[in-house]
Amino acid sequence: MDLHSASNIVLQVLTQATSQDTSVLKPAEEQLKQWETQPGFYSVLLNIFTNHSLDINVRWLAVLYFKNGIDRYWRRMAVHALSEEEKSTLRAGLIANFNEPVNQIATQISVLIAKVARLDCPRQWPELIPALVESVKIQDDLRQHRALLTFYHVTKTLASKRLAADRKLFYDLASGIYSFTCSLWNHHTDTFLQQICLRDETTMSNSLERTLLSLKVLRKLTVHGFVEPHKNIEVMVSKCLFFVNKVLLDFLDQHPFSFTSLIQRSLEFSVSYVFTEAGEGVVFERFIVQCMNLIKMIVKNYAYKPSKNIEDSSPETLEAYKIKASFFTYPTLMEICRRLVTQYFLLTEEELTMWEEDPEGFIVEETGGDSWKYSIRPCTEVLFIDIFHEYNQTLTPVLLEMVHSLQGPTNMNDTHALLIKDAVYNAVGLAAYELFDSVDFDQWFKTQLLAELQVTHNRYKAIRRRVIWLIGQWISVKFKPDLRPMLYEAICNLLQDKDLVIQVLFFLDSILPVDDFEFRTDQFLPYLESMFTLLFKLLQEVRECDTKMHVLHVLSCVIERVNMQIRPYVACLVQYLPLLWKQSEEHNMLRCAILTTLIHLIQGLGAESKNLYTFLLPIIQLSTDVSQPPHVYLLEDGLELWLVTLENSPCLTPELLRIFQNMSALLELSSENLRTCFKIINAYLFLSSSEFLQVCIKSNSILFAASLTLGHIGRRMQNVCKKETVDKQIFHPLLSALKSAPNLHKQSVGISFFILLFFSDILPRAYLFLQLTFQAIY
Repeated sequence: MDLHSASNIVLQVLTQATSQDTSVLKPAEEQLKQWETQPGFYSVLLNIFTNHSLDINVRWLAVLYFKNGIDRYWRRMAVHALSEEEKSTLRAGLIANFNEPVNQIATQISVLIAKVARLDCPRQWPELIPALVESVKIQDDLRQHRALLTFYHVTKTLASKRLAADRKLFYDLASGIYSFTCSLWNHHTDTFLQQICLRDETTMSNSLERTLLSLKVLRKLTVHGFVEPHKNIEVMVSKCLFFVNKVLLDFLDQHPFSFTSLIQRSLEFSVSYVFTEAGEGVVFERFIVQCMNLIKMIVKNYAYKPSKNIEDSSPETLEAYKIKASFFTYPTLMEICRRLVTQYFLLTEEELTMWEEDPEGFIVEETGGDSWKYSIRPCTEVLFIDIFHEYNQTLTPVLLEMVHSLQGPTNMNDTHALLIKDAVYNAVGLAAYELFDSVDFDQWFKTQLLAELQVTHNRYKAIRRRVIWLIGQWISVKFKPDLRPMLYEAICNLLQDKDLVIQVLFFLDSILPVDDFEFRTDQFLPYLESMFTLLFKLLQEVRECDTKMHVLHVLSCVIERVNMQIRPYVACLVQYLPLLWKQSEEHNMLRCAILTTLIHLIQGLGAESKNLYTFLLPIIQLSTDVSQPPHVYLLEDGLELWLVTLENSPCLTPELLRIFQNMSALLELSSENLRTCFKIINAYLFLSSSEFLQVCIKSNSILFAASLTLGHIGRRMQNVCKKETVDKQIFHPLLSALKSAPNLHKQSVGISFFILLFFSDILPRAYLFLQLTFQAIY
């Protein structure tokens, strides 16, 4: 069949594969799957997606099938690999014309060319880079853009290869095209700047996109294309590296000593625009974040920190250190510190509005993970921490002066003054470890902070919330245990605060100090009932999964700390957890928090936990069933819950025996949870050895344990037993039987139990259960 006829057939099936009708779609997808391994199929796909007269959806699908086929069949050693002749034809066809009119399809074509380049360039595809270089020079706007887009994706892909031979090839490529790429970026940048005056938005947009693409190529070549960039004059293009922050950040990260000559200018530029009037009305948020990250990386860079013994430091380190030291003078550091606190730490109107309209969203925003790399508030706080740590002797008096100026009450009607106090308290919390010897926090708590927590005015809630957070930061740093009852009293009052943010922040910021070394149960018990009741009420009120998880974590810590003394107060929680479990069906991480809470709850209830079996055992069944998808998240906690349930059970019930059916599959996993599984088996034996063994033998469950043990653990037992005093009259016959057992039979079951018990760290008891085991078998 010729290419034209084949194209028509494949085109028809691709058209059917874009249908919304499943009766048409499914057969088409099956047919395409069968064709994936047929010679000539990808040539047909190339012919289809390069035909601009066809339907866009069909062409899009053809591109995707082609791209997926590269991963599966392009390598020479792959099953059903494409022939070298067809691959040669496809490579030539892919770079024949860079004229795709649809942006989305053009991007996919660029990506698939890059995938082929990763495997074939430059050895099998030496024509690729020259073809791209020539194509980005042409005057046709569309062709130039598509070629430049492909040039970027190819460079990005080749730069990501890490084998030494591949790195050498990329170094060679970079040295050959770097000068051209620099001139290309300069050309498009100059063109864009000229077009700004013409105010032609379409032309400006097209030119700016070419500038961005050429810069992206330049960034990959600069950061990954040279072993020692600072020794190459072309690479040190100040216009490129100085004004483009992303390039600077990557360059500093990858080549700190090559960056040394840029430290001074980078700091001058960033500090000028972010911490002086020069940037007012000019800078925007993402630019500020990048500048702050640049300052942070220079301040914190370990390559720029000399050893304690200066003579042991390299000349490159000393040079960078001297540049930093000459720049970060007292006036500069003071200005940075003051502006960080009084300008960037202030709550914004948007944040205050979010607090009112979406309190839980505000809380998540406040405590969001690794966002300092991209968001302004966490970025400023991380920069403050690093600068204060590096220059704490200089900045401590500056911050203490700011604190001293805020002593006493603040005017409720002065919003700015309230925001400034919030910001300064934030700084004191972030610098807690650095201020350890400079702040008498206990005295400050008694004379100032405790009083501020008691101010109930709505306008003062920002200060209440910040004081809560501040105490949470200091409580593990410097806080006398004798002051904890005063803190518990304040917590009980504030847990009744009408503002949800203030209630929840007690737990997000660890102000409820039950999970630390200094905790004393006797101090906490007078507040246990009211605290637990308020916590449970809050658990019911919050809606977000993250918030519920945090509240559950605190409840778990409380239960763990007070243990059996929690019994009078848990009835409400026991009634609520089944509902919460049902509601969290789509939220496995919340279910993990529920499992952890149940573990501590069972330990606190002891034998009374049998009253929870109706709810508890189905949860264990689901969490430890490896055939159920949630087990990926729940298994570890589920096994722990299973174990503590058995350890606190007064007797072995039919329901407890029934969930043991999950054990066979768990033992087959041979995972890091194997030891817990052995402990669970041991717990069953303690509850009722004879009854448990009879059930196991009837269901053949133990045969799986025998198989696992004979295959993996048996060999280890010989080595372990050499270190133990073992009764040879008992052990040697068993070991002989273990070695000679040709099949899994009843005797190997007994031997396996012996080994399982041995590896449960209960060797003395193993002999006791061994006799029961054989009695049950024989």
